[in-house]
Amino acid sequence: MTPSPLLPDRLEMPPARRPISRQPAATDRPAGLTDPALTALGLTAGDRVRFRRRDTERWKEATVARREADGSLSLRDSRGGLRAIPIDLLEVRVVGPRGGITWESLTERANRTEQMRLI
Repeated sequence: MTPSPLLPDRLEMPPARRPISRQPAATDRPAGLTDPALTALGLTAGDRVRFRRRDTERWKEATVARREADGSLSLRDSRGGLRAIPIDLLEVRVVGPRGGITWESLTERANRTEQMRLI
């Protein structure tokens, strides 16, 4: 069978589209640098915390995003939304000496003085 003059032997496909790479934002920090406002509380971005606004509610888990201007913490919840929660309503996830998970009040953690970590 001879190829048709209207159809080429090979079909040329357009080049694949590449996703646009994400440019680093001005707020992104290099690895190893932490936010001093969070460090003063004994936290880093990405730490697991939980909160509840009323005593009758269930605890909701979130991760620390940043410190707000009014002193509250900005948290990212499980659905991706940001919430500004006062510090006295938060508990921080802590791994105990035997590997068990416990929760510690953030106000107690911020008031406690600790020895600085060695590099």
